[in-house]
Formats: sequence, C-alpha cells, structure tokens
Amino acid sequence: MRKLLVLALVGLAAQLVDGALGMAYGLTSSTLLLFAGVAPAAASASVHLAEIGTTLAAGVSHWRFGNVDWRVVGRIALPGAVGSFAGATFLSSISTESAAPWMAAILFSLGAYLLIRFSRPLRANRAAGRLRSRFLAPLGLFAGFVDATGGGGWGPVATPALLVSGRMEPRKVIGSVDTSEFLVAGAASIGFLIGLGSDGFLLPTVAALLIGGLIAAPIAAWLVRIVPAQLLGAVIGGVIVLTNTRTLLRAGELGGPVPALAYSVLGAGWLVALVLAARALHRTRRARAVAEAALATQSTTPAAAASGPASDPAAVAAAPAAGPVTPAEVAAAPEEPRRLAAAVEG
Repeated sequence: MRKLLVLALVGLAAQLVDGALGMAYGLTSSTLLLFAGVAPAAASASVHLAEIGTTLAAGVSHWRFGNVDWRVVGRIALPGAVGSFAGATFLSSISTESAAPWMAAILFSLGAYLLIRFSRPLRANRAAGRLRSRFLAPLGLFAGFVDATGGGGWGPVATPALLVSGRMEPRKVIGSVDTSEFLVAGAASIGFLIGLGSDGFLLPTVAALLIGGLIAAPIAAWLVRIVPAQLLGAVIGGVIVLTNTRTLLRAGELGGPVPALAYSVLGAGWLVALVLAARALHRTRRARAVAEAALATQSTTPAAAASGPASDPAAVAAAPAAGPVTPAEVAAAPEEPRRLAAAVEG
C-alpha cells in the first residue's frame, strides 16, 4: 500500500511537470520505475497504459482553457501513433539486459537535451506562417518511436521542435502536444499488448500512476499559464540525467573513481544550467516589463495630446516651448516598443 501511494504521488508530480512543460510525464515515471528495478519493457508498457487516461484528462482540460490547435493535433498524432506502435514492438522483442542500457541512454540524452533547451531562451518566428504536414508528420513519427522505446520522449522531442519553430504560442504548443499524446499512448499500449501480453502490464502500478495523473491534469492545464517553465525544465532535466547515469555506469561495469567523477561533472553542469535558466528567465521578465511600460506610454500619449489642448488653455500656450516634433521622432516612437517586445521573445 505504501508503495502504491508513493507511485500515485509520482504520477501526480509527473503530470504537474508535464502540464507545465508539455513533456516529462513518461520520462519522470519511467526513470523512477527503472530506478526501482522494473524491467524496461514493463515500465514503458505500464507508463503508456496509464497515459491513456492522463492524456485524455489533460487534453480535455487544455481544450477547455483554449490551449489546443486541432489542426496541429491532427497532423502530428497519427504519425506519432504509427511510430509509437513500431517502437513498442521493437522494445518488446529485445531482452531486458539489452533494453536497460538502451532505454537509460535515451532517457539520459533527453534529460541532457532538457538541460540545454531550458538554459537559454527561445526566439519566436510567428511571421513564418503555419506549420506544414511535411514538418509535423516526420516529427510525430520520430517522437512516437522514441517515446515507446525510451518509456517517454513524445514531449521532449515534439514540444521543443514546435517551440523552436516560433509559429505557435507556447501554451498552444503544450496543449496540442499533450492532447495528441492520447493516440500515441494508445498505439504504444496496443504494441506492448501484442508483444508482451497482458502480463507485461503492472496493473497496480498503472492504477497508482493513473490516479495521481488524473488528479493533477486539471491543475496542470491551469499551471501552464503561471509556472516558470524555464527553471522547471532545467530541474527535471538534471534529475533525469543523474538518475539514468547510474544505469549506464552499471551497464559499462565502470567502478573505482569513475562514478564519483561522473556525478561530480554532471552535478556541476546541472548547477550551471540552473544558473543560466534563472538568468534567462530574469532577462525575459525584465524585457517584458519594459516593453509593456513602453507600449502603455505610447497608447496614452495620443489620448493626452487630443484631450489636453481642448481642456487646458494654458497647455496650448505652453506647447510651443517644447519645440516641434520632427518626422524622425514620429517614425522612431512606435519602433522602440516593438524592439523591446521582440527582446521579450528572445
């Protein structure tokens, strides 16, 4: 009972992270299951079966908050389902001894990617137009395969790729990726059912993860608007890297001073990533505040100019003392707020 309660809390925490970042439910859950000694295929199968329920709840919640672009969902979910089915079939066919380092290496790589991704800001490019199927379909296929073979990876592959494109609002990227994962998790579960049979699913574990995730899903859809994803992504990336390092060191039979050295180097890198993420978050918030203040000033200036002379005769007499406004100043005034707003995106 105590173990199931812990797993339910893991599912709750993983779903909160997933809702805020658009990724890491599978990564977090699978990493902890592997750490507890669960076989890789059984861990991935159980997580994906639980995700059918959690992604359905997350999708409904994101839809209610207006965070879903259904056009993107339709173009990325079906290829993702094909890729996840293929990945589940592949993972089911190899031995536990071979699968453990493979899965740990994928999780380690994705964790390192999270560290790098969230230690620096993104630059938006919304003027580039809408995302096309020739980009979304291969992305979904690859992300689905990685997700099934690694026990997680749909979000860490799909979310950053869509964010980097700059063609969608961040909240709609997260909502669309979470919603499309319902089909991905379902296809992966079918693949594991064919490859492993019903015995490959740890049903008590599935139930515990599902309950925790269902509780957290509506909260996570709301948190996506307020939680600083920059810091959260760096924190989760470091946890995933350090946890899967243990499996990789064991697979390589590395002993002596190597583990201590590896953990020291990775820990230092994690600290640097956290500092960079905090600085990027601070710069973004500061630039946003400056841009909002400049835009507010620009919007109030025309109103003051229109109402001032009519209501205050003294202001009319004093106005020439300020000097004439040159055409260059008029042209430059709207450019500054736009430049500052662009800085917020970078």
